[in-house]
Amino acid sequence: MTVEITSAAQLRDLLGTPTPRVLAKERAALHDRDRQWLDASPFCLVATAGADGTCDVSPKGDPPGFALVLDDRTIAIPERPGNRRADGYRNILENPHVGLIFLIPGRTDTLRINGRARLLSDAPWFDQMVVQGHRPVLAIVVEIEQIFYHCAKAFLRSQLWQPEAWPSDPLPSRARLIKEVEAPANTLADLERHYGPDYARNLYA
Repeated sequence: MTVEITSAAQLRDLLGTPTPRVLAKERAALHDRDRQWLDASPFCLVATAGADGTCDVSPKGDPPGFALVLDDRTIAIPERPGNRRADGYRNILENPHVGLIFLIPGRTDTLRINGRARLLSDAPWFDQMVVQGHRPVLAIVVEIEQIFYHCAKAFLRSQLWQPEAWPSDPLPSRARLIKEVEAPANTLADLERHYGPDYARNLYA
């Protein structure tokens, strides 16, 4: 028998009430420690939703410090060459609300930022986001509405950063996955060439 939660009251009865410190930890501007975190982070997840509620979460990664701090309430995230689907970007055009989670390898806590986003195709500070000679073609500018640190429990439970706990990889290679799931008409040899050494060498091309 399944029991569905259909109200905030039911949810609160089930999960309990946050402590005052947890409720009070939200801020609306960057602290110096937040800036240090962003300087050290090479990876974030960007969550968006379209006008119809359709959701998307997209990973963004670059050398540490890739998220540029514009002021105490604004950051920018560069776009790099990808698959051109632009799901999250189309969502932002319809609904500017975004949620970000910034990770640092080995750290079990994370920095969360929620706010309103807009897309820019150029700005003077794009020159500060050049990597391997490549200037971004697009940037997400996020006006911070809420920022706080998230606890370590999910990372500790999953043992995400503990190599000794990692299982042997049970899945086939990227090329084989693509052939089986997305592109059966392509030859495995062609896919292996595509996802071979040149794939990593051409990250910014």
